[in-house]
Amino acid sequence: MIHAIADELILRKNELTETIETIYFGGGTPSLLTIDEIQFLIDTIQQNFMVIDTPEITLEANPDDLSEEKILELAESPINRLSIGIQSFFEGDLKSMNRAHTASESTNCLSVASRHFDNITVDLIYGIPNMNANKWRENLNKAFNFGINHISSYALTVEPKTALDSFIKNGKYPPLDEQLAAQHFDILVEETAKQGFVHYEISNFGKSDYFSKHNTSYWKGKSYLGVGPSAHSFKGNERSWNVSNNVKYVKSIQDKILPREVEELSLNDQFNETIMTGLRTIWGVSLTQIAQEFGEKCKMDLVTSAEKYIKQNLLIIENCHSEQSEESILKTTNKGKFLVDGIASELFMID
Repeated sequence: MIHAIADELILRKNELTETIETIYFGGGTPSLLTIDEIQFLIDTIQQNFMVIDTPEITLEANPDDLSEEKILELAESPINRLSIGIQSFFEGDLKSMNRAHTASESTNCLSVASRHFDNITVDLIYGIPNMNANKWRENLNKAFNFGINHISSYALTVEPKTALDSFIKNGKYPPLDEQLAAQHFDILVEETAKQGFVHYEISNFGKSDYFSKHNTSYWKGKSYLGVGPSAHSFKGNERSWNVSNNVKYVKSIQDKILPREVEELSLNDQFNETIMTGLRTIWGVSLTQIAQEFGEKCKMDLVTSAEKYIKQNLLIIENCHSEQSEESILKTTNKGKFLVDGIASELFMID
């Protein structure tokens, strides 16, 4: 698999001409890689692509993968950012979500990792039915106390055929409560602000200089190259994704055939993605950019569609002035943030 991923990088070296600023080891369990395997893949990237001198290099990991020995090895490697899937610091929550790690493994790994890595992000889940407001605040404070500079936080969702789905159907666990999730979201926004975090994307909170450069590139519509089974790539008006089957992936790469499907995005698709990603961030949607890329009529239609949400104080149009230009930006208000996905979908251009 490692050699297949390296070979895919080589096969696609002319596909991404932009200078590489971020490298992200995610999906699956990349923390199972040895340091030598990580270095091999990074060397392959540097030999085949233009890479800045100090790229942001992130590794995703679960607490049970991060022994003290592993953290020390990673600290000596080119990895300079850790993304740790904490989810909750409480044992009961982890069991209900069928997580492999324990609460003590979470605190132990952060205790060591925070001494060796300055740039750490943790994932936390809110909207867990048995979690009251005080317990949610305690979850956040535990993260703050480790000096964490970035938090990604998502509402609990129930996927079909999971353990949690079964627990709820059998009455062993309460159903999800949207009002509880909204309350937790408000607490999340309030408590992170007190600690100096910037709510720069709906699910992401970072202190200055600690925003995820990698994910920000997604939200700003930059091109990216994804390698390995199931990996997705994006470039302008084209999206592609690799086959998810490991055996088929490796065999195809060995035959020098890229195992992927390609989709050309229509103007409508591109417009809708611009709206969805833009409204989720503090940078909003540039109405000037909409006019330039999709036409003046499209911009006016967007403003018209947004009016009812502006009247409800869910959206706002801000006028930004600079020496070079004047720009109007469509953004969500604090009141509109929790509802942003539904609002964005109402602004979509329909075929």
